[in-house]
Amino acid sequence: MNSRADFANIRRVVIKIGSSLLTKGGQGLDTVAIAEWVRQMAGLRQQGVDVILVSSGSVAEGMCRLGLKVRPTVLHELQAAASVGQMGLVRVFDDNFQQHNLHAAQVLLTHDDLSDRQRYLNARSTLLTLLKFGVIPVINENDAVATEEIRFGDNDTLAALVANLVEAELLVILTDQKGLFTADPSVYSDASLISEISVNDGRLEKMAGESRSGLGRGGMYTKVRAARLASRSGAATVVAPGALNDVISAVFAGIEVGTHFLPDIEPLIARKRWLAGQLQVKGQLLIDVGAMAAIKEQGKSLLAVGVKSISGSFERGELVSCVDESGLEVARGLVNYGHIDAHLIMGKSSSEFESILGYADDAEMIHRDNLVLI
Repeated sequence: MNSRADFANIRRVVIKIGSSLLTKGGQGLDTVAIAEWVRQMAGLRQQGVDVILVSSGSVAEGMCRLGLKVRPTVLHELQAAASVGQMGLVRVFDDNFQQHNLHAAQVLLTHDDLSDRQRYLNARSTLLTLLKFGVIPVINENDAVATEEIRFGDNDTLAALVANLVEAELLVILTDQKGLFTADPSVYSDASLISEISVNDGRLEKMAGESRSGLGRGGMYTKVRAARLASRSGAATVVAPGALNDVISAVFAGIEVGTHFLPDIEPLIARKRWLAGQLQVKGQLLIDVGAMAAIKEQGKSLLAVGVKSISGSFERGELVSCVDESGLEVARGLVNYGHIDAHLIMGKSSSEFESILGYADDAEMIHRDNLVLI
Protein backbone atom coordinates (compact mmCIF):
# COMPACT_ATOMS: atom_id res chain seq x y z
CA MET A 1 0.00 0.00 0.00
CA ASN A 2 1.64 3.20 -1.15
CA SER A 3 -1.03 5.87 -1.38
CA ARG A 4 -4.29 7.10 0.08
CA ALA A 5 -6.04 6.25 -3.19
CA ASP A 6 -5.49 2.58 -2.39
CA PHE A 7 -7.95 2.90 0.51
CA ALA A 8 -10.80 2.44 -1.96
CA ASN A 9 -9.69 -1.19 -2.29
CA ILE A 10 -9.49 -1.97 1.45
CA ARG A 11 -11.48 -5.06 2.40
CA ARG A 12 -10.84 -5.17 6.17
CA VAL A 13 -10.24 -2.34 8.63
CA VAL A 14 -9.74 -1.98 12.38
CA ILE A 15 -11.06 1.31 13.74
CA LYS A 16 -10.02 2.48 17.21
CA ILE A 17 -11.79 5.33 18.98
CA GLY A 18 -10.16 6.97 21.99
CA SER A 19 -11.59 7.67 25.44
CA SER A 20 -11.49 11.46 25.19
CA LEU A 21 -13.54 11.38 21.99
CA LEU A 22 -16.07 8.84 23.22
CA THR A 23 -16.75 10.61 26.50
CA LYS A 24 -16.61 14.28 25.48
CA GLY A 25 -13.43 14.75 27.46
CA GLY A 26 -14.76 12.77 30.42
CA GLN A 27 -18.30 14.22 30.60
CA GLY A 28 -20.07 10.99 29.63
CA LEU A 29 -20.64 9.05 26.42
CA ASP A 30 -21.00 11.33 23.40
CA THR A 31 -24.03 9.59 21.89
CA VAL A 32 -24.30 12.06 19.00
CA ALA A 33 -20.70 11.46 17.89
CA ILE A 34 -21.03 7.70 18.38
CA ALA A 35 -24.11 7.67 16.14
CA GLU A 36 -22.12 9.44 13.44
CA TRP A 37 -19.16 7.05 13.63
CA VAL A 38 -21.51 4.09 13.53
CA ARG A 39 -23.29 5.54 10.49
CA GLN A 40 -19.97 5.74 8.65
CA MET A 41 -18.97 2.22 9.71
CA ALA A 42 -22.33 0.94 8.52
CA GLY A 43 -21.61 2.59 5.18
CA LEU A 44 -18.36 0.65 4.94
CA ARG A 45 -20.20 -2.60 5.65
CA GLN A 46 -22.62 -1.81 2.83
CA GLN A 47 -19.58 -1.53 0.54
CA GLY A 48 -18.42 -4.99 1.60
CA VAL A 49 -15.68 -3.84 3.99
CA ASP A 50 -15.13 -5.91 7.15
CA VAL A 51 -15.12 -3.55 10.14
CA ILE A 52 -13.67 -4.31 13.58
CA LEU A 53 -14.11 -1.63 16.23
CA VAL A 54 -11.70 -1.24 19.14
CA SER A 55 -13.36 1.01 21.66
CA SER A 56 -11.76 2.77 24.59
CA GLY A 57 -13.91 4.57 27.12
CA SER A 58 -15.08 1.91 29.58
CA VAL A 59 -13.03 3.34 32.45
CA ALA A 60 -13.90 6.94 31.52
CA GLU A 61 -17.62 6.10 31.30
CA GLY A 62 -17.41 4.20 34.57
CA MET A 63 -15.82 7.22 36.20
CA CYS A 64 -18.76 9.34 35.09
CA ARG A 65 -21.30 6.83 36.38
CA LEU A 66 -19.50 6.50 39.71
CA GLY A 67 -18.90 10.23 40.08
CA LEU A 68 -15.11 9.92 40.06
CA LYS A 69 -13.28 13.11 39.05
CA VAL A 70 -9.76 11.64 38.75
CA ARG A 71 -8.83 8.43 36.95
CA PRO A 72 -8.10 5.75 39.60
CA THR A 73 -4.54 4.51 39.93
CA VAL A 74 -5.28 1.42 42.04
CA LEU A 75 -5.85 -1.58 39.80
CA HIS A 76 -9.01 -2.94 41.45
CA GLU A 77 -10.60 0.53 41.31
CA LEU A 78 -9.80 0.73 37.58
CA GLN A 79 -11.32 -2.71 37.13
CA ALA A 80 -14.48 -1.68 38.97
CA ALA A 81 -14.84 1.49 36.89
CA ALA A 82 -14.30 -0.49 33.69
CA SER A 83 -16.97 -3.03 34.68
CA VAL A 84 -19.53 -0.29 35.26
CA GLY A 85 -18.59 1.69 32.17
CA GLN A 86 -18.56 -1.29 29.84
CA MET A 87 -22.32 -1.71 30.30
CA GLY A 88 -23.11 1.71 28.90
CA LEU A 89 -20.46 1.51 26.20
CA VAL A 90 -21.73 -1.75 24.71
CA ARG A 91 -25.37 -0.70 24.94
CA VAL A 92 -24.92 2.52 23.01
CA PHE A 93 -22.92 0.85 20.24
CA ASP A 94 -25.37 -2.03 19.94
CA ASP A 95 -28.37 0.33 19.81
CA ASN A 96 -26.74 2.41 17.08
CA PHE A 97 -25.68 -0.54 14.93
CA GLN A 98 -29.20 -1.95 15.22
CA GLN A 99 -30.45 1.29 13.65
CA HIS A 100 -28.57 0.21 10.52
CA ASN A 101 -29.77 -3.42 10.71
CA LEU A 102 -26.34 -4.55 11.86
CA HIS A 103 -25.44 -6.79 14.79
CA ALA A 104 -22.56 -5.94 17.12
CA ALA A 105 -20.67 -8.40 19.33
CA GLN A 106 -18.74 -7.62 22.48
CA VAL A 107 -15.25 -9.16 22.56
CA LEU A 108 -13.05 -8.62 25.62
CA LEU A 109 -9.38 -9.56 25.32
CA THR A 110 -6.34 -9.70 27.57
CA HIS A 111 -2.69 -9.88 26.58
CA ASP A 112 -2.72 -13.61 27.40
CA ASP A 113 -5.36 -14.16 24.73
CA LEU A 114 -2.97 -12.96 22.03
CA SER A 115 0.31 -14.29 23.42
CA ASP A 116 -0.89 -17.88 23.91
CA ARG A 117 -0.95 -19.50 20.47
CA GLN A 118 -4.04 -21.64 21.05
CA ARG A 119 -6.04 -18.76 22.47
CA TYR A 120 -4.69 -16.55 19.68
CA LEU A 121 -6.13 -18.89 17.05
CA ASN A 122 -9.38 -19.25 18.97
CA ALA A 123 -9.75 -15.46 19.13
CA ARG A 124 -8.91 -15.20 15.43
CA SER A 125 -11.44 -17.89 14.50
CA THR A 126 -14.16 -16.18 16.53
CA LEU A 127 -13.51 -12.76 14.99
CA LEU A 128 -13.35 -14.11 11.44
CA THR A 129 -16.59 -16.02 12.00
CA LEU A 130 -18.30 -12.87 13.27
CA LEU A 131 -17.10 -11.01 10.18
CA LYS A 132 -18.38 -13.80 7.95
CA PHE A 133 -21.83 -13.30 9.50
CA GLY A 134 -21.62 -9.55 8.85
CA VAL A 135 -21.31 -8.72 12.56
CA ILE A 136 -19.29 -5.75 13.87
CA PRO A 137 -16.98 -6.96 16.68
CA VAL A 138 -16.62 -4.29 19.38
CA ILE A 139 -13.36 -5.04 21.16
CA ASN A 140 -12.00 -3.71 24.40
CA GLU A 141 -9.36 -4.83 26.85
CA ASN A 142 -10.82 -7.03 29.57
CA ASP A 143 -9.99 -4.49 32.27
CA ALA A 144 -12.11 -6.25 34.87
CA VAL A 145 -9.75 -9.25 35.02
CA ALA A 146 -6.47 -8.04 33.49
CA THR A 147 -3.60 -7.65 35.97
CA GLU A 148 -0.89 -5.04 35.66
CA GLU A 149 1.50 -7.68 34.36
CA ILE A 150 -0.72 -8.74 31.45
CA ARG A 151 -2.25 -5.43 30.37
CA PHE A 152 -1.82 -4.22 26.81
CA GLY A 153 -1.09 -0.83 28.34
CA ASP A 154 -3.33 1.09 25.96
CA ASN A 155 -5.98 0.40 23.34
CA ASP A 156 -3.78 1.71 20.53
CA THR A 157 -1.57 -1.33 21.11
CA LEU A 158 -4.61 -3.58 21.37
CA ALA A 159 -5.96 -2.24 18.07
CA ALA A 160 -2.64 -2.89 16.32
CA LEU A 161 -2.48 -6.45 17.63
CA VAL A 162 -6.06 -7.03 16.50
CA ALA A 163 -5.07 -5.75 13.04
CA ASN A 164 -2.29 -8.36 13.04
CA LEU A 165 -4.70 -11.00 14.31
CA VAL A 166 -7.32 -10.60 11.57
CA GLU A 167 -4.85 -9.48 8.86
CA ALA A 168 -6.55 -6.13 8.37
CA GLU A 169 -5.14 -3.96 5.61
CA LEU A 170 -5.76 -0.73 7.48
CA LEU A 171 -5.81 0.53 11.06
CA VAL A 172 -7.62 3.82 11.67
CA ILE A 173 -7.02 5.49 15.04
CA LEU A 174 -9.45 8.29 15.80
CA THR A 175 -8.11 10.72 18.35
CA ASP A 176 -8.63 14.23 19.73
CA GLN A 177 -5.54 15.41 17.83
CA LYS A 178 -5.28 16.35 14.15
CA GLY A 179 -2.50 13.84 13.61
CA LEU A 180 1.27 13.74 14.07
CA PHE A 181 3.07 17.06 14.02
CA THR A 182 6.75 17.80 13.53
CA ALA A 183 6.73 19.04 17.14
CA ASP A 184 4.21 19.63 19.92
CA PRO A 185 1.87 22.25 18.36
CA SER A 186 0.82 23.49 21.81
CA VAL A 187 4.42 24.49 22.47
CA TYR A 188 5.88 25.26 19.03
CA SER A 189 3.85 27.60 16.82
CA ASP A 190 5.79 26.54 13.71
CA ALA A 191 4.94 22.84 14.13
CA SER A 192 3.33 21.39 11.00
CA LEU A 193 1.07 18.40 10.43
CA ILE A 194 2.74 15.42 8.79
CA SER A 195 0.52 14.02 6.06
CA GLU A 196 2.47 10.86 5.28
CA ILE A 197 5.47 9.12 6.81
CA SER A 198 7.11 5.70 6.88
CA VAL A 199 6.76 3.67 10.07
CA ASN A 200 10.55 3.30 10.02
CA ASP A 201 11.32 7.01 9.85
CA GLY A 202 13.91 7.68 12.57
CA ARG A 203 12.31 11.03 13.48
CA LEU A 204 9.10 9.51 14.83
CA GLU A 205 10.17 9.09 18.47
CA LYS A 206 11.21 12.72 18.74
CA MET A 207 7.99 13.99 17.20
CA ALA A 208 5.59 11.85 19.27
CA GLY A 209 4.41 13.08 22.68
CA GLU A 210 2.45 11.68 25.60
CA SER A 211 -1.27 11.87 26.35
CA ARG A 212 -2.46 15.19 27.76
CA SER A 213 -6.13 14.34 28.35
CA GLY A 214 -5.59 12.25 31.50
CA LEU A 215 -8.48 9.99 30.45
CA GLY A 216 -6.78 7.36 28.37
CA ARG A 217 -3.41 5.67 28.65
CA GLY A 218 -2.26 6.62 25.18
CA GLY A 219 -0.70 9.56 23.43
CA MET A 220 0.87 10.13 20.05
CA TYR A 221 3.79 7.94 21.11
CA THR A 222 1.51 4.94 21.59
CA LYS A 223 -0.05 5.63 18.19
CA VAL A 224 3.34 5.60 16.50
CA ARG A 225 4.13 2.35 18.28
CA ALA A 226 0.77 0.95 17.19
CA ALA A 227 1.47 1.90 13.58
CA ARG A 228 4.73 -0.01 13.74
CA LEU A 229 3.04 -3.04 15.28
CA ALA A 230 0.31 -3.00 12.64
CA SER A 231 2.92 -2.80 9.90
CA ARG A 232 4.29 -6.20 10.98
CA SER A 233 1.38 -7.75 9.09
CA GLY A 234 1.57 -5.15 6.33
CA ALA A 235 -1.24 -2.88 7.54
CA ALA A 236 -1.12 0.87 7.00
CA THR A 237 -2.25 3.17 9.81
CA VAL A 238 -4.08 6.48 9.72
CA VAL A 239 -4.22 8.66 12.84
CA ALA A 240 -7.03 11.14 12.28
CA PRO A 241 -9.15 13.68 14.20
CA GLY A 242 -12.30 11.87 15.26
CA ALA A 243 -14.30 15.08 15.64
CA LEU A 244 -13.93 15.88 11.92
CA ASN A 245 -17.18 15.52 9.98
CA ASP A 246 -17.32 12.21 8.08
CA VAL A 247 -13.74 11.44 9.06
CA ILE A 248 -13.98 7.70 8.39
CA SER A 249 -15.62 8.24 5.03
CA ALA A 250 -12.96 10.83 4.19
CA VAL A 251 -10.15 8.35 4.91
CA PHE A 252 -11.69 5.78 2.59
CA ALA A 253 -12.31 8.40 -0.08
CA GLY A 254 -8.57 9.07 -0.19
CA ILE A 255 -8.98 12.59 1.19
CA GLU A 256 -5.86 13.89 2.91
CA VAL A 257 -6.79 13.80 6.58
CA GLY A 258 -4.63 13.11 9.62
CA THR A 259 -1.31 11.28 9.33
CA HIS A 260 -0.84 8.22 7.13
CA PHE A 261 1.82 5.79 8.38
CA LEU A 262 3.16 3.70 5.52
CA PRO A 263 4.20 0.07 6.15
CA ASP A 264 7.49 -1.01 4.63
CA ILE A 265 6.33 -4.45 3.53
CA GLU A 266 3.38 -6.07 1.76
CA PRO A 267 0.90 -7.88 4.08
CA LEU A 268 1.43 -11.45 2.87
CA ILE A 269 5.21 -11.14 2.84
CA ALA A 270 5.16 -9.65 6.34
CA ARG A 271 3.08 -12.49 7.73
CA LYS A 272 5.21 -15.16 6.07
CA ARG A 273 8.38 -13.56 7.42
CA TRP A 274 6.91 -13.53 10.91
CA LEU A 275 5.95 -17.20 10.65
CA ALA A 276 9.36 -18.20 9.34
CA GLY A 277 11.48 -16.38 11.85
CA GLN A 278 9.62 -15.51 15.05
CA LEU A 279 8.27 -18.78 16.42
CA GLN A 280 9.93 -21.94 17.72
CA VAL A 281 9.21 -25.13 15.77
CA LYS A 282 7.37 -27.57 18.05
CA GLY A 283 6.93 -30.60 15.81
CA GLN A 284 7.33 -32.14 12.38
CA LEU A 285 4.92 -33.42 9.74
CA LEU A 286 6.12 -35.81 7.03
CA ILE A 287 4.07 -35.08 3.92
CA ASP A 288 3.62 -37.10 0.76
CA VAL A 289 4.51 -36.14 -2.81
CA GLY A 290 0.99 -34.99 -3.65
CA ALA A 291 0.78 -32.70 -0.64
CA MET A 292 4.22 -31.28 -1.38
CA ALA A 293 3.20 -30.45 -4.96
CA ALA A 294 -0.05 -28.88 -3.74
CA ILE A 295 1.61 -26.49 -1.31
CA LYS A 296 4.72 -25.72 -3.40
CA GLU A 297 3.35 -25.52 -6.92
CA GLN A 298 -0.31 -24.65 -6.41
CA GLY A 299 -0.14 -22.55 -3.23
CA LYS A 300 -2.73 -24.70 -1.47
CA SER A 301 -3.27 -25.55 2.19
CA LEU A 302 -1.85 -28.68 3.75
CA LEU A 303 -4.59 -31.26 4.26
CA ALA A 304 -4.47 -34.10 6.78
CA VAL A 305 -4.81 -36.64 3.98
CA GLY A 306 -1.34 -35.66 2.75
CA VAL A 307 0.37 -36.22 6.14
CA LYS A 308 2.16 -39.58 6.48
CA SER A 309 3.68 -39.31 9.96
CA ILE A 310 4.00 -36.89 12.88
CA SER A 311 6.70 -36.30 15.46
CA GLY A 312 6.96 -33.92 18.39
CA SER A 313 4.52 -32.59 20.96
CA PHE A 314 2.57 -29.49 19.90
CA GLU A 315 -0.72 -27.75 20.55
CA ARG A 316 -3.16 -26.10 18.19
CA GLY A 317 -1.70 -22.87 16.84
CA GLU A 318 1.95 -23.78 17.36
CA LEU A 319 4.57 -23.82 14.63
CA VAL A 320 5.46 -27.13 12.96
CA SER A 321 7.86 -28.07 10.19
CA CYS A 322 6.78 -29.90 7.04
CA VAL A 323 9.37 -32.25 5.55
CA ASP A 324 9.44 -34.46 2.47
CA GLU A 325 10.28 -38.15 2.44
CA SER A 326 14.01 -37.42 2.33
CA GLY A 327 13.75 -35.35 5.52
CA LEU A 328 14.21 -32.01 3.74
CA GLU A 329 12.14 -29.17 5.23
CA VAL A 330 9.87 -27.69 2.57
CA ALA A 331 7.56 -25.51 4.67
CA ARG A 332 6.47 -24.55 8.15
CA GLY A 333 3.23 -23.20 9.51
CA LEU A 334 0.70 -22.89 12.33
CA VAL A 335 -1.04 -26.22 12.82
CA ASN A 336 -4.80 -26.34 13.40
CA TYR A 337 -4.73 -29.48 15.54
CA GLY A 338 -2.65 -30.56 18.52
CA HIS A 339 -0.38 -33.58 18.15
CA ILE A 340 -2.85 -36.03 19.72
CA ASP A 341 -5.69 -35.18 17.35
CA ALA A 342 -3.27 -34.75 14.44
CA HIS A 343 -2.11 -38.36 14.88
CA LEU A 344 -5.73 -39.52 14.70
CA ILE A 345 -6.64 -37.64 11.51
CA MET A 346 -3.41 -37.86 9.52
CA GLY A 347 -4.04 -39.55 6.17
CA LYS A 348 -7.78 -38.93 6.55
CA SER A 349 -10.23 -36.76 4.65
CA SER A 350 -11.74 -33.78 6.48
CA SER A 351 -15.17 -35.40 6.04
CA GLU A 352 -14.03 -38.06 8.52
CA PHE A 353 -12.85 -35.66 11.25
CA GLU A 354 -16.14 -35.55 13.17
CA SER A 355 -16.49 -39.32 13.37
CA ILE A 356 -12.85 -39.69 14.45
CA LEU A 357 -12.49 -36.74 16.85
CA GLY A 358 -16.06 -36.20 17.94
CA TYR A 359 -15.96 -32.70 16.49
CA ALA A 360 -15.14 -31.01 13.18
CA ASP A 361 -13.09 -27.83 13.23
CA ASP A 362 -10.77 -26.60 10.46
CA ALA A 363 -10.74 -28.63 7.25
CA GLU A 364 -7.00 -28.03 6.84
CA MET A 365 -4.11 -29.30 8.91
CA ILE A 366 -2.36 -26.00 8.08
CA HIS A 367 -4.16 -23.23 6.19
CA ARG A 368 -2.21 -21.69 3.33
CA ASP A 369 -2.39 -18.24 4.99
CA ASN A 370 -0.46 -19.74 7.93
CA LEU A 371 2.03 -21.65 5.78
CA VAL A 372 5.39 -20.43 4.50
CA LEU A 373 7.63 -22.25 2.04
CA ILE A 374 11.25 -22.71 3.07
